[in-house]
Amino acid sequence: MKQRRYVLMDRDGVINYDSEDFIKCPEEWRPIEGSLEGIALLNKRGYEVVVITNQSGLARGLLDESMLANIHEKMHQMLAEKGGAIAAIYYCPHGQDSLCNCRKPKPGLFERFALEKNVDLSGVHFIGDSLRDIQAALVVGAIPLLVKTGKGQKTLINNPNLNIPVFENLYAAVQHILSE
Repeated sequence: MKQRRYVLMDRDGVINYDSEDFIKCPEEWRPIEGSLEGIALLNKRGYEVVVITNQSGLARGLLDESMLANIHEKMHQMLAEKGGAIAAIYYCPHGQDSLCNCRKPKPGLFERFALEKNVDLSGVHFIGDSLRDIQAALVVGAIPLLVKTGKGQKTLINNPNLNIPVFENLYAAVQHILSE
């Protein structure tokens, strides 16, 4: 049986436009140009895509679980129209001050994914736009890639010595992964 291949990625700022006010409803969820096509291309080349995302808007009371499900349903539908799919979404519902193990940069969501899917994370790419994305990927031995969308440009400015591949957007990061 062929081993499944995965690419992991953050959601806000990587797949869709981020907002300082949080993405609180489906109407606020808007894909970044090329992101859905990039995910579809990964799928076409045999990769399963998994989203690993902090969603502290839940802890802040800005949205509830059912609204988050509606947002994700919009993402799934728009992606399906492009011929793509997300295999799973792992999210941390806790706030910044939480002592949970699932809020990036902590590794809990990555570890849960690896356990549930029986995956060794070394060699698995994780695409993010923030320092905590990069830190979480490094802690679990995944390969971090930074995109300049979302918080990515600010992450680069604040961390000029990051020694990881940097891309304009998700689609460019996908092209890099597929060229390896």
